[in-house]
Amino acid sequence: MANSERHLKLLRLATRASLGVATVLIIAKAIAWWLSGSVSLLAGLTDSILDGATSFLNLLAVHYALRPADEDHRYGHGKAEALAGMAQALFIGASAVIIAYQAFERLHNPQPIGEAGVGIAVMILSLVLTAGLLTIQFKVIRETGSTAIRADSLHYRSDMMLNGSILVALVLARFGFPQTDAFFGLGISLYILWSAIQIARESTAILMDKALDVEVSEQMLALACSVPGVLGAHDLRTRMSGTHWFVQLHLELPGDLTLTAAHALCDQVEAAIKAEFPRAEVLVHADPQELVKASRERAQPIN
Repeated sequence: MANSERHLKLLRLATRASLGVATVLIIAKAIAWWLSGSVSLLAGLTDSILDGATSFLNLLAVHYALRPADEDHRYGHGKAEALAGMAQALFIGASAVIIAYQAFERLHNPQPIGEAGVGIAVMILSLVLTAGLLTIQFKVIRETGSTAIRADSLHYRSDMMLNGSILVALVLARFGFPQTDAFFGLGISLYILWSAIQIARESTAILMDKALDVEVSEQMLALACSVPGVLGAHDLRTRMSGTHWFVQLHLELPGDLTLTAAHALCDQVEAAIKAEFPRAEVLVHADPQELVKASRERAQPIN
């Protein structure tokens, strides 16, 4: 319970920090873009507006995902995070298209950049705030494994490149190379689109119940077989839902064990896996080894 409460606090901290940073940057970039007319800054402003929308969506999704299981959702509400990730991918993809359109317009109709100094100051502020947010998100992801926060973190990592590129473009424009602003805007849009594809792929994998990494599955089987009295393990199935892992496996036990003894071994296996992977919810089924051997022999092809 203490671990769940800590995860709850960390997830709330990450979502609120993300929304706060996005709000500050929207205001600062809007002022800088109004004064400078930079297409790169417009790209940054568009991205920050979408950051604010997705951060607010994340706040709602994480709040919903953390609700306990109920009669209608026996496995909890964790997939709300993956749905939020898909929405993020759509928002980010839309921002990439808008930025690319503005960049092409500026290439065909070049315009001088106004107050580049204000834009440079805002981009430095953006880099500092984004770096601080990423530090918080990294800690939360490491402890909770949240899909929504991981997608948000991927977006803000792309923002670091976005903001750094805008800063370079503004500096070059100030020194007499205004067209670099549009080229940087175009390159940024392609990178943001790639980020959207990555987020969509990860969210889709969770919604489609993709199994955990092979290394994790193998370690779980090894932990099960390491319990004294367990003769083998098979049919391991895993999937993710938000911050939770759902694990099912069959144990091979001596057929002459009492039901009480077999149940105790199942509990020991569950405890061994949960001790190594606290996010796992483990369901264990006991099979008499004699029946498992007979089933395997029947399955072998006859030469």
